[in-house]
Amino acid sequence: MPRLRATAEARIGQLRAWIAELDTTIAEHIAAHEHLARANTLLRSVPGVGPATEARLLADTPELGTLSRQKISGLAGVAPFANDSGQRQGKHRMRAGRRAVRCAVYMAALVASRCNPALRACHDRLRAQGKPPKLALGASMRKLLVILNAILRTSQRWASRPNNTSP
Repeated sequence: MPRLRATAEARIGQLRAWIAELDTTIAEHIAAHEHLARANTLLRSVPGVGPATEARLLADTPELGTLSRQKISGLAGVAPFANDSGQRQGKHRMRAGRRAVRCAVYMAALVASRCNPALRACHDRLRAQGKPPKLALGASMRKLLVILNAILRTSQRWASRPNNTSP
């Protein structure tokens, strides 16, 4: 058993080293390209957006900052789609779009709903209305993506917005 534990710990150490190397490579690539570095600075100014989220957004949504809020929400798969048929009204669900982007925005919204004043207010308001936690988080995801889209479109950092309100 100690031998297996040592082997597992060595493997975990190797994987952590590879992850650190990949993180460094990604950061160097972003820094080497002026437009990516500028977008990175703008995205990271938003509370809740970290290096993994901004790297995923820069890599998988080059359209960010150029589309309308409806189109960017649909592209990332954070827009609710109706599941209605005839007289039946089903639940609206997030689907389609770019799954990896949706996952990255989910994690960022989870953090931002706790530390970002605008998203926290939106999340808390929906919860106070009796909405389920997942619905409130889904709305926060869409709001965060719309904010990030507007920030890149206007080239204004989050901190420069009056009262940190969303666009």
